[in-house]
Amino acid sequence: MWPRLRLPVMNCRNLLPSRNRLGAAALRFSLGLIWLGLSACGFKASDSDRANTLVQPTLRIRTFDPARAADVPSVLGVARIYETLLQYNDEARPYVLEPLLATTMPEVSPDGLTYTFQVRSGIYFQDDPCFEATGGCGRELTAQDFVYAIQRVADARTVSTGWWLFRNRIVGLDAFREATLKEPGREVNRPIEGLQAPDERTLVITLTQPYPQFLYVLAMHYAAAIPREAVDYYGDRLGQHPVGTGPFQLVSWDRNYRVVYRKNPGWELRGRAESIPAANQQALGGRGLPGLDGIVDLVMADASTRWLAFLRGELDRCGLSQDQWDVVVDEHGALRPAFYEQGIRMASGPALQISYIAFNMDDPVVGTNTALRRAITQAFNTEEWLEFHNQRVMRPTGPIPMGLAGYREGALPFPYDLAAARQLMVEAGYPDGVDPATGERLRLTLELGRADDQELRQTAELIRHFVSQIGIRLELNFNHAPQFYDKLERRAAQVFYLSWIGDYPDAENFLQLFYGPSASPGPNRCNYVNPTFDRLFEQARVMPDSPERTARYEALAQIVIEDCPWVFASQPRDVFLYWDRVRNLRHHAFPYGRDKYVTMASPTLKAGP
Repeated sequence: MWPRLRLPVMNCRNLLPSRNRLGAAALRFSLGLIWLGLSACGFKASDSDRANTLVQPTLRIRTFDPARAADVPSVLGVARIYETLLQYNDEARPYVLEPLLATTMPEVSPDGLTYTFQVRSGIYFQDDPCFEATGGCGRELTAQDFVYAIQRVADARTVSTGWWLFRNRIVGLDAFREATLKEPGREVNRPIEGLQAPDERTLVITLTQPYPQFLYVLAMHYAAAIPREAVDYYGDRLGQHPVGTGPFQLVSWDRNYRVVYRKNPGWELRGRAESIPAANQQALGGRGLPGLDGIVDLVMADASTRWLAFLRGELDRCGLSQDQWDVVVDEHGALRPAFYEQGIRMASGPALQISYIAFNMDDPVVGTNTALRRAITQAFNTEEWLEFHNQRVMRPTGPIPMGLAGYREGALPFPYDLAAARQLMVEAGYPDGVDPATGERLRLTLELGRADDQELRQTAELIRHFVSQIGIRLELNFNHAPQFYDKLERRAAQVFYLSWIGDYPDAENFLQLFYGPSASPGPNRCNYVNPTFDRLFEQARVMPDSPERTARYEALAQIVIEDCPWVFASQPRDVFLYWDRVRNLRHHAFPYGRDKYVTMASPTLKAGP
């Protein structure tokens, strides 16, 4: 059983102005913690005691280490505490980047290789015992903190899940990584030519070749500023003791129950002034950022439990599962009036996401047999699948989701056709699903995460039904999340069901899931290797946005479609509900770090839409 983690709260008033404001904030927060402790049976949305604290469900968080966070719950938590040079604008659609810890967008050399950033002054890391030189008071951010963050991802000893983003990208970084592999027990002080901080405010990054998506990478948590003092102080425990510059601080982490964050007092007290989008000004009611005093995430894997807690007012927001869809949403996709009249609101938007059934291409059964993989694809009944999901999803036509350049218009590849699927089983060497070597039906194992997710269980049963019609016996193996991802990283899963949520709005981010050098433990979880694909991908990824690049993306998608390492299952529509006291909560394909714009309506005011 995981221990409960309580984080220390430092007192650095002597270094900060406005002591009265600090005392008032501390008192308010202390009262909030007392309320949390007394409210073990539930959280009421109408309780004025937590008037400006957002309570919402989450799945288990694996880590708060920016270099190692790979699942959505962990990245959401990391992005509350750590910050990057750039962020996505909260309002703009299509999505655009804007400065966050950089003063402006970077100066880029004419050849597209050198990026020069000016880092903001007056930004401080949160107070923490790791800053021993200042008595636990957070020090000022410098450009070197970004150098160290990227260097740490490259260090093989970190075992970062984000190395694939930087591999072969920055001059000298790969050589640094090789040095860490050769001397695992020693400090590596090898200089990195393409990663320099000539002074405290200037960061210069030089690429090995043009990479148009690089600015998106710098908006991801893997490039977030991290103080070396924290890594040296906490070592392997850094994932439990995050130390960032962000709007929130981690207060407590009960891994299987609750995660509590509080507003970072250093933001206001050290004079940090953040820009607030015009549409957010009224919602924040004159407050500065962050708009919330705290966030409480409750670990709830079961959709029914989340739904009932939301209806009781114990949660401020909630996703909408399959079982509730028809009750809550009408035939036009709008919230039914009865829920609106009760004060519930709905936000939705297209998800930059593909859910898929993947075949481990290392596996001697499924990885070497294209006909078998195609047979399973053609046994996938689209009509039943969409009906099961209440039309909340669409079937992707390839590895690039709708909404991105390179998306494949038209019919599904290898559409549902049982006769064709059964003929493919003959070509695969398994007529009627029988393995000639044993005389028994072919057995495959489908690995799944989230063992306590009822909707996932129903989904898996439907997949098992599909393949049973071509004679395959599919064994379902449910895992807890850490166990599931461990199997993927060790290439030990034969077939598995997973989703990829876009890291940035470019098809390259989805196509890299099939790039050979990114195989597990990288994002190419199916371990697909095709030299032709790799060569064309390496050419496309350095091309600027253009019709020529889009054509290359389309060609790459077609190669994947023909080789069939995935069954392209779903592209969902993001939908969530919230009570009308929550303000400025909107759909965003990149929700990381957006919590700072949310606030709550005052209990004394009438809540509105």
